[in-house]
Amino acid sequence: MSVRYSKYIKLIHILGDIAAFALSIGVAFMLAPFYTDQSLYYIFLLGAIVSWFACTTLLGTYKIYRVTTRFRVILIAFKALLLYILLVEAGLNILDVKLISRQILVSHYLALIILIVLFRIAVTTALRIYRRRGYNLRKVIIAGRNEMALELEQFFKSHPEFGYEFIGFFHNGAVPGNKFKGQVSDIENFIKQHEVHEIYCCPFELSEQETIKLLSISDDNLLRIKFLPEPLSYTHQQLKMDFYDALPVLMVRAIPLDDVVNKFFKRVFDIVFSLTVVVLLLSWLLPILALLIKVNSKGPVFFKQVRSGLDNKTFNCYKLRTMYVNSEANSQLAQRGDSRITRIGAFLRKTSLDELPQFFNVLFGQMSIVGPRPHMLKADEEYAMVAEKYKVRHFVKPGITGLSQVRGYRGDTTENYQIRGRTKLDIFYLENWSFFLDLKIIFYTIYNVVKGEENAF
Repeated sequence: MSVRYSKYIKLIHILGDIAAFALSIGVAFMLAPFYTDQSLYYIFLLGAIVSWFACTTLLGTYKIYRVTTRFRVILIAFKALLLYILLVEAGLNILDVKLISRQILVSHYLALIILIVLFRIAVTTALRIYRRRGYNLRKVIIAGRNEMALELEQFFKSHPEFGYEFIGFFHNGAVPGNKFKGQVSDIENFIKQHEVHEIYCCPFELSEQETIKLLSISDDNLLRIKFLPEPLSYTHQQLKMDFYDALPVLMVRAIPLDDVVNKFFKRVFDIVFSLTVVVLLLSWLLPILALLIKVNSKGPVFFKQVRSGLDNKTFNCYKLRTMYVNSEANSQLAQRGDSRITRIGAFLRKTSLDELPQFFNVLFGQMSIVGPRPHMLKADEEYAMVAEKYKVRHFVKPGITGLSQVRGYRGDTTENYQIRGRTKLDIFYLENWSFFLDLKIIFYTIYNVVKGEENAF
């Protein structure tokens, strides 16, 4: 029978959070000596805890699994803290509450963030040490043996901190090594004689009758059964389960930026970053570049082109003009040594200064600082015929820079292998987005501009 410890871990986090609230609010009131009304402390504490659990319920903060990384645990806590602060601030303003000073609120927020993050680190670290020493283990077996099963075995061996003890394989073919425990038909007798908590099944290695039998065995013995995908049948998508009433529906592609908190956080960063660039850089640099463009060649300063954005909706993407005015601007991509590129345009393209007007696209909400680069409509159609799942890029806003750009896919990427490589990195980005990944991409973008890129022209 499987022993479940997750409910105790959840309880530990809940009790720790309550203690963090009591302590943080207590510290905040102590730092404000003019407040001597004890009843105000308890009223604020009660309201804060209710608000916190409303936030954690909405975000699923306490759904922490055995294989959840420490970074992920802290990131989930930060999301809840951000939503909690927004909820408290909105509530106090709507109700026009003046009894609690700004000093108390700021002290409470800072103390709460420190306490909850430190507590999460302490709990997850203690659990890892505890499991590495052989406690709180989940004993698992694998039915079937293929590439995915071998990867899973290696995962169990490489990560003892997650607390999995791999017993062995059950496979109908001959399997070398001491991890072979018998045929699939031997599983039922084995779990009656040995302690087993979970069964991992390779359904494509078993017959339909064997799979149905394993489902029945797991239910009868209160075991967890999990299924591994067929080798080469997946591309590292994150799967998500939704429920339509009682009907489970599996979503093949879960995108972090579908989460309203992630989307809000990214949008706030886009606005703040873009405004900073516009005020501190574009306010004086754009007039200088505009003058150089006008002196170098006839035509407008800005080049406007229709491109595909979020949900494949079109928008006008702005750039500084780098070519002589020509009739092929919207049908032919620039190539190395292109005669259409002006002298000042070559400099602008080499240094990526021609992309600066796109910060206005970001402020308009059409683009993001980081995301898949938008292409002209004709190129979109051609690339979609070359790269499988190319259209998936449009699940998120296009960006001024992106993962594929800092990984070498910048400039002329018209070869089929380049198109596929860029698409693969773009899809990886949208399926694995995080705020820290955006910061990393921005850092490498600036670093590459300063250093100079061979592919830029």
